[in-house]
Amino acid sequence: MPLSEPPEVPVYFRSAALDAGSLYPPHSHRAGQFVHSYSGVIEIGLDSGQLIGTPRFGIWLPPGVEHLSQNRDAASFSSLYLAPALCGALPATPCALTVSPLIAGLIDELRARGLSVPASAEQRRLFRVLVDALARAPRHGSYLPTSGDPALSAVLSALMASPGDRRPLSAWAETVHSTARTLERRCRRDLGMSFSEWRQRLRVVRALTLLAAGDKVEHIAFELGYSGASAFIAMFRRHTGASPDEFRKTRPAPR
Repeated sequence: MPLSEPPEVPVYFRSAALDAGSLYPPHSHRAGQFVHSYSGVIEIGLDSGQLIGTPRFGIWLPPGVEHLSQNRDAASFSSLYLAPALCGALPATPCALTVSPLIAGLIDELRARGLSVPASAEQRRLFRVLVDALARAPRHGSYLPTSGDPALSAVLSALMASPGDRRPLSAWAETVHSTARTLERRCRRDLGMSFSEWRQRLRVVRALTLLAAGDKVEHIAFELGYSGASAFIAMFRRHTGASPDEFRKTRPAPR
């Protein structure tokens, strides 16, 4: 993510790309920042943990929040910067915001028109509608939360390194000298969801990167531990509302 400070204007919009393996050290902005990945996945590190940005979930960073970006895979994204005076209706702490069709459409319009700073009354209205839509967007914690529990953290880290690993929770529990029941209880306590749900989310996040890279659906399904494409497609549709091919066709090409 570019480290240059945006100009001191009420609103500022820009788009950029991250190469695979990109790392931008801790930094902050005077403005609030909304980050939307329109191709691939964005990973933002905070003192409190990590936030994952996908085409369906953007990341909100209030003014002055220190963060870093560390991406395993390439991604393309847009950032909207808001002066502190315009951030009152937005969350006071970092979070994920649901990217509605309206928000996605407005961001695509700004990108298509190459707008950075509104220069007319019509453009100011366009930016204002986007800010209002973000203020009303449902708020979430991390799409893919982590845990401070040593045993559970070890399992989650191993899965993140190999999301196609199909071992059941009982087998993972043996690797950390625990039980499936104990780890499941810690999943619900620390992650707010079941182990199965977390693993499916991880696979969705990885699938988004592979789709953005142009991989075939059958290859992605195999890479993520599915014996065939149909089960993977059904899981992906449950989480995104579209099949992998439908999702890929609706996303604008990186610029």
